[in-house]
Amino acid sequence: MTSISFSTFSKSNCNLQLFRATTALVLGFGVALPATADFRPLGDAAMASVTGQAGVTIEMATKISIGQLTYQDEGRLNVDNIRLSGQNDTMLDNMKLTIDIAGQNEVLDFGFSEIARRADAGTLNPNDPDVADALSAYKQANGAFGKQFNDGDLVMHLGAIDYGDPSSLANFRDAVDFELAIDSIALSKSDGSAPTTTMFSDILLQGNLGPTDLVIRNSGSNRTLSNGNVVSESELQLDSHFEITNGRLNWDVADVILIFNLAAIGIEDLQIHNRRGDDTLGHFGMANVSAKLSKGTSAATGVEGLSIHDVEFRADIDMPVFRVGDNSIGGVYFTDFAITNTTMMVYGH
Repeated sequence: MTSISFSTFSKSNCNLQLFRATTALVLGFGVALPATADFRPLGDAAMASVTGQAGVTIEMATKISIGQLTYQDEGRLNVDNIRLSGQNDTMLDNMKLTIDIAGQNEVLDFGFSEIARRADAGTLNPNDPDVADALSAYKQANGAFGKQFNDGDLVMHLGAIDYGDPSSLANFRDAVDFELAIDSIALSKSDGSAPTTTMFSDILLQGNLGPTDLVIRNSGSNRTLSNGNVVSESELQLDSHFEITNGRLNWDVADVILIFNLAAIGIEDLQIHNRRGDDTLGHFGMANVSAKLSKGTSAATGVEGLSIHDVEFRADIDMPVFRVGDNSIGGVYFTDFAITNTTMMVYGH
């Protein structure tokens, strides 16, 4: 027989007797329930253990595969054989997701708050520049560690279940490894028939996922961006640190950032990180991407759409094997590669 226990999560004390009476009343009316369900009110001790709790923690392990992802307009864009897993096609695991709906000025885990917590406890060297930056950024005046949020904000923080040696920054950085593989990204006719044009193929990215945060802000206000676009402050905010330790792809026919138009290019031993240059502080050697998404209105056209704004990407990019045709022409390296002050308004036409 399956047992189902009711519990109420609240930041105030629960009235257990009222709960029991209500449960008994519902059952007394003979509500139709599956024969295998046995409803039991929680006892005083069990209720006490959940009273005052807020939020949910989810420990995750997964492997995701998609045979084909297609975007169809008049023609088709096909992404074939997508796989997201741990490195070498193992399980993507050791992930812990916390989900909270904040109270006013509540401090919740965000970014490298775990590093700040360890530094404050003396487990990590507070004189390390990155550690000192985390301690300054994430230790709040009330002694809590994280970022302060507004009433009703939904905050999701992805970290690791087990970071290994608490005194090791390398263990922290390498705690969640991943692998993304894609066979090809290609264009085809509307019915999927030939001819097709392959833009990218044999894509493999292996790396580590650092702290990743997804926040949905609870606000009824709008604000005006520097370009005049008006956007809602009820926005989705993304901030993630990661590194690619080994990557490859064939760049067959494509534009990127509307700057490079190359064909027959092969890239091997790709690395994306943030370990050199003048823009490393606070990133622990990892690349960083952040963006905000909300409803917006274009100042130029007056059209409503999806606003993607305050976009930033900061990294060093290493391509030690850069092939044209079958032969390598040497290596290509970017230091302090930064995309900043970027705004996009996306809508149909």
